Amino acid sequence: MFTGIITNIGAVEELEFGAKKDLLVKISTKKIIGRKLEIGCSIACNGVCLTLIKKEISQKKTLLNFQASKETLDKTNLKNWQISELVNLEFALRFGDELGGHLVLGHVDECAKIVMIKKIKDSYKFTFAVKDKNLMKFISPKGSVTLNGTSLTVNEVEDENFTVNLIAHTIENTAFKIAKVGDLVNLEIDMMARYLERLIAKK
Repeated sequence: MFTGIITNIGAVEELEFGAKKDLLVKISTKKIIGRKLEIGCSIACNGVCLTLIKKEISQKKTLLNFQASKETLDKTNLKNWQISELVNLEFALRFGDELGGHLVLGHVDECAKIVMIKKIKDSYKFTFAVKDKNLMKFISPKGSVTLNGTSLTVNEVEDENFTVNLIAHTIENTAFKIAKVGDLVNLEIDMMARYLERLIAKK
């Protein structure tokens, strides 16, 4: 379980596709202090919950190794990652931690496309297009979405698009600092909306 509050920014160091069409990924980040991150723990990488399979620590940085399955690659933007690409990282929520964003599972629903970025005073308005129209019923103004692992508040909703505003602090402290029109981002709809719709549908 996560909250959508980014803990670290990492950079892709190595990518290796396997015979089963899976992907081995190595991500570097600044030296991690205060978290042991045992092998087998979950870490959200651009909003994708991945299992840590190996960890290497140096004086200045930590190297995190993951394996992503074909199913994960089919659903997310991991298949498009490039060496040196920046990645949003969040460590799993612990009991007693502050819930600063909203409850996030790390289970991506689909990739949304950035179709517009507009600077408005000290913030940036991002417009995203969603291919699966069925997902739009879970996205509402003032509701929460997770985009590349970042908990964000929805501003406006249209038939296939929705917008969010990112303040300068969010841009600077996430991988959105390198985002551009045409990029695909991992979208996870709000967990509460997902289960509420399921309950209503069964009545």
